[in-house]
Amino acid sequence: MLGAVPGSGAAERVLDAHLRRLEDGLADARRELSLIRVMIDQREQPMTTTPADLRLTVPAEELAAALDAVRFAVGGDPEAPALAGVLFEPDGPVLRLVATDRYRMALAEVSATAGPDRPTCGAIVPTALVDALRALLGAGAAEVALTLGGGLVRAETGGHRIEGAALDFDYPDHRVLTRLEPEHRIDLSAAELRGAVETGATRTLPSGPNGADCAVTVLTLTADGRLTVAGPDSGPGSVPGELRVAVNRDFLLDALRAARPEQLVLELGGPIAPLAIRTPGRAGTLSLLMPVRVPDLG
Repeated sequence: MLGAVPGSGAAERVLDAHLRRLEDGLADARRELSLIRVMIDQREQPMTTTPADLRLTVPAEELAAALDAVRFAVGGDPEAPALAGVLFEPDGPVLRLVATDRYRMALAEVSATAGPDRPTCGAIVPTALVDALRALLGAGAAEVALTLGGGLVRAETGGHRIEGAALDFDYPDHRVLTRLEPEHRIDLSAAELRGAVETGATRTLPSGPNGADCAVTVLTLTADGRLTVAGPDSGPGSVPGELRVAVNRDFLLDALRAARPEQLVLELGGPIAPLAIRTPGRAGTLSLLMPVRVPDLG
């Protein structure tokens, strides 16, 4: 690494790859600890379960991928306790997972087989139980049986079972944002966009959670359909047909890491509309980032 040609960027790429491996390892360790905590709680404080309202069977691999796609957007604000988990929302032949912290939202769908009565019963699964479930899915079983109802969430797979209380709150309606029609759709390489955002210019603005300062990336869609990262001193676009959208840089990188495909579809509706990131081939999987208002962008 130190022997790389100066200016080639090889050293930076090695460090970035090492950082991603560390982040993935830390996420795995957190999931394992959550699973251990849930199992200890169940042993020391066994729950008395009630008859379930809904039983679902879902492919374990699909559910693991869906949890990975939405976990980054779970809220952590104690003043918004309803957002401290993932919404499990049955919808016909699919189970939809939704997470949001009000600044971003992530959705993913899993094919699901329900019982004959197919009652409608969703549940907000708390963060610790979400992480424990994700760790349990690494055991190699093909399917997982989910039970939602009576204020409880239960998962059974590979001879193991975990359960816990669902969050007793009303979840915000996510359909309002998902029904918005974008003005522009751009197919692009995920790696190229991630590289451009990681190395591109940013602005520091008080637009993070609780008004904290954060790095903001300004994406520019040129009149000929090219997406670029705007420079640090760029003002309002003066080229006809040019569109600029500002988003929290860290949130954008989180969404790109969660998507993990080779190609992405970005949907833009304007400077004040959410930026949508879709995964080709997975119609129900997308991330939405709320735009950041930058005064000199108009």
